[in-house]
Amino acid sequence: MKFTTFFSLFLLCAFTWNLPSASADVVDTDGNPLENSGTYFVRPVIITGNGGGVEFAATGNETCPLSVIQVSSPFANGIPILILSPEEKLYIEEGSLVDIGFSFVPLCSPYPSKWTAVKGLGDKLSIKLNGYDNIVAGKFTIKGRPPIIGGYRILFCPDDESSCGYVGIQFDDKRNRHLVVTQSQESALWIRFQRTAPALPATATASA
Repeated sequence: MKFTTFFSLFLLCAFTWNLPSASADVVDTDGNPLENSGTYFVRPVIITGNGGGVEFAATGNETCPLSVIQVSSPFANGIPILILSPEEKLYIEEGSLVDIGFSFVPLCSPYPSKWTAVKGLGDKLSIKLNGYDNIVAGKFTIKGRPPIIGGYRILFCPDDESSCGYVGIQFDDKRNRHLVVTQSQESALWIRFQRTAPALPATATASA
């Protein structure tokens, strides 16, 4: 009887240990939780052949650089992004809805500027800065990969409660790496977040 009870408790613990936590903090490359309104570089998990960070650029007929693209060089950090949750929490949690924008934007971009999803490239939504009329209202969220794989994926979730889509890459005829919203997990960007400046030790912060 004691063995049966112990074995049942063991199975219960093993099962609950593997359940995903809805409130797990997203962490950066140093293992620290992402700060609400913090700035980070977006870096691919696998560097070779997968581009680098993200930035804005003028593509197509744009006279202002409103397109969000991935830098082609795997060694380029790109422009830092700002992640902001409307919830009054210190850190960004997996699954929470957030706004994403660059830490600085071109002067011709409407202010405040943030990433938006725009009906554009074929059947996919394009990720652009503010300035387009055909915007699909919604927010972004961050989803972790299994620990054995590591990294994260960014998703866009429309306000109309239709299916969230993964943020991935689509090339145009000039080989620009456009950020788009796709339903294909295989096409999603597999990324990590790199803090723009090293965090100060707790002792240094306390003595400042």
